[in-house]
Amino acid sequence: MSLFWRIFLLNATVLFAAAGLLLLGPVTISTPVLLTEALILAVGLVAMLTANAALLRVGLAPLQRLTKAMSTTDLLRPGRRPVVSGHAEIAGLIETFNTMLDRLEAERAASSGLALSAQEAERRRIAQELHDEIGQTLTAVLLELKRVADQAPTELRPQLHSVQETTRASLDEIRRIARRLRPGVLEELGLISSLKALANEIAEHTDLTVKRHFDSDLPTLDHETELVLYRVAQEGLTNAVRHSEARRADLTLRTVPGGVDLSVVDDGLGIGAAAEGAGIRGMRERALLIGAELVIGPAPGGGTRVRLHVPAKNGEN
Repeated sequence: MSLFWRIFLLNATVLFAAAGLLLLGPVTISTPVLLTEALILAVGLVAMLTANAALLRVGLAPLQRLTKAMSTTDLLRPGRRPVVSGHAEIAGLIETFNTMLDRLEAERAASSGLALSAQEAERRRIAQELHDEIGQTLTAVLLELKRVADQAPTELRPQLHSVQETTRASLDEIRRIARRLRPGVLEELGLISSLKALANEIAEHTDLTVKRHFDSDLPTLDHETELVLYRVAQEGLTNAVRHSEARRADLTLRTVPGGVDLSVVDDGLGIGAAAEGAGIRGMRERALLIGAELVIGPAPGGGTRVRLHVPAKNGEN
């Protein structure tokens, strides 16, 4: 039965019941209407409206749940689907909505995967060019400056040495940028070594003190998962430096029942009511790419806590 006819029959039932009470009951209507008759009619009207509202609420409750799900759905935060309930039309509508969500999330994951793969490829290309082109050019400039400084008059050598140091600092900065764009340590030495290098680099170039806690019995992870873990840790520590004004951060990677947990906890200002930026959205997209769960919120005692839970794949402990 369609939704229209069910609502119509609900209302018709209430109206027929009211008409039957008027026809078969002892109540009569005088002209003019007496106060007691008016009170009885008012009570009957209230009862009729209450019964009608209760019946409609029961019948339309699945639609209300669906409306709430529609207004709160976020493709970057996959959640529970609305329960398929109600009569045929409403149940079909909820089932269609759930199917649409499945398709949209799958399409979002596929497009995000392509975009992130292209982004990583572009990062590798830029890092390679920085290392090969600009890095080699600055190295040649350093060698030439050294040769000129050795042959220059004594009074010019301090200035030339200052230029050398500036050039050397620029070369180091370019190499640091290239390492952040393309974590070569991750490919060569693995996840733990790359996270240690990341923590050391951030602590060396900023005022942030990074404490590391890594389990030694991590399960075997594929390269894509390791890259997501590295990028989330990188973004979490970068946000702690740039936005949280944190002085200390704890970087933890441990094995938990059912998977692996990565957490970055800082003692900064916290995220408060600020809108999520591109960095956090990027972390959420990366988490969805490997089926992981990302939770960002306040840390105990203040600051921000970023937690990424990577579920174990079949065959992993």
